[in-house]
Amino acid sequence: MDNKFNELLEKIASQQKGKENTDIYMVGEQLKDICRNNSKAAELVLADLDVKEMSLEKCAAEIKKEADRLHKENKGKCICIPPNVAEGIIKKFYGIPDEDINSDEESPGPQTDDNIIRLEDFI
Repeated sequence: MDNKFNELLEKIASQQKGKENTDIYMVGEQLKDICRNNSKAAELVLADLDVKEMSLEKCAAEIKKEADRLHKENKGKCICIPPNVAEGIIKKFYGIPDEDINSDEESPGPQTDDNIIRLEDFI
């Protein structure tokens, strides 16, 4: 793992401390998963977590806002925010693009329409 991700883990852990088994803690866990293989996202969130309005607590409040909206819409029925919806809210909150592209990875070779498989494309 790269140094930025390790810094991010420490920063998330500090905001999670004492909040085990809460929505804030779970946002931190999901944020770790989102940033694990995305160095650009890790760098972005690392800077965001220094801002009070971008804390795990504020992000958890955004997810709760969506749950409250659904609760009202469903007129009192029990509501659950599934992980994929929570991930979308977290990504939107922190401005993380949907694609998980690392700048470290090489881009695939040029695409052709000739339906020929070239060994170079896999190297």
